Amino acid sequence: MARLSRAEVFAADEVAIVHVINRTVRRCYLMGEDSLTGKNYDHRKSWMEDELQHLATFFGIDLLCYAILSNHFHLILRSRPEVVSTWNDAEVARRWLMLCPKRRDSNKQPLEPTAEELNMILNNPVAVREIRTRLSDISWWMRLLCQKIGRRANREDKEIGKFWQARYRAVRLLDEAAILACAAYVDLNPIRAALAETIETSPYTSAQQRVLELQAQTVLGRANAPRSSDEAPKLPVARPGLKPIARSLSPVCLTEDGSKTGPCVHQGGFRASDKGFLPLSTATYLELLDWTARQIRTDKRGSTPESAAPLFKRLGIDASSWCELTKNFGRLFSSVAGKPTVIDSIRSRQRKQRYNIPAKTRQLLSSEASK
Repeated sequence: MARLSRAEVFAADEVAIVHVINRTVRRCYLMGEDSLTGKNYDHRKSWMEDELQHLATFFGIDLLCYAILSNHFHLILRSRPEVVSTWNDAEVARRWLMLCPKRRDSNKQPLEPTAEELNMILNNPVAVREIRTRLSDISWWMRLLCQKIGRRANREDKEIGKFWQARYRAVRLLDEAAILACAAYVDLNPIRAALAETIETSPYTSAQQRVLELQAQTVLGRANAPRSSDEAPKLPVARPGLKPIARSLSPVCLTEDGSKTGPCVHQGGFRASDKGFLPLSTATYLELLDWTARQIRTDKRGSTPESAAPLFKRLGIDASSWCELTKNFGRLFSSVAGKPTVIDSIRSRQRKQRYNIPAKTRQLLSSEASK
């Protein structure tokens, strides 16, 4: 079955959570250790992280999860047009010129736009409206990301032609269960590929950065805790491997008391908003990842933490279904992801077509309801 146009699945003018994936040409290891040529391109994964951080800083799009491997990468993004609507025209123009700069410094970093450069956009209302739309458009995020990395890699290799195999694949996540399963699928990719054994040692993933950030916060909390007068203060130390991109990641936890409704615009200059995406804390999410990794890896021992079973029950799936989802998410869903009842209740945006659900997916996610 032909893949639906992205315009049928999501658009820049609506909030959408989307899992995107792209692969290098012919799936060659152009971002890792190439056993055929003996060359190592791991540094390009750092390029990717740097560019993701830059995009998250200026787009009206939340970076929820990421995983960068040797021949492909996964992202979970959330478009935030309501955040972009809070920016005035001058801020819209500034952000765009930081993404597509007219001038760069000696380190190839974009320079703040001049008044003249800003006015070239501000004096054109049509351009302002178009750029405002682009700033919450996931397709523009992917376009700038893939172009930047592809061109830089080609310059390094002194090559021309395609770096990425094809257009990126996108799956819209429709409900809580799909978001959680896809997040685990993305964050556990290095473990599934036998590149790491634990989430804290999984390189170039949002999960690793969240673990290191949580550890750093714990150390800071201990340093600030009350202590006796004769006890030496324990100063927080930077966690090895914690990178600036950690600040650009959206928080995990959605507040359940409703205190954070609306755009929740981030004021620190690192990301679009402070809105979370799951009804559980960062620690609980990481604990669930650890448990899931142990189930997927048959050579690992472990048991379900007490907090995991109620979560599965609330989402309407059992443990075996969960493990299947997190191992084969990419094969189980094509254009949209969610429970069959949710997918059946919606239609494509333009042609109003039903979304196809593979029989395996329908059986897997309907198993709990039939019990």
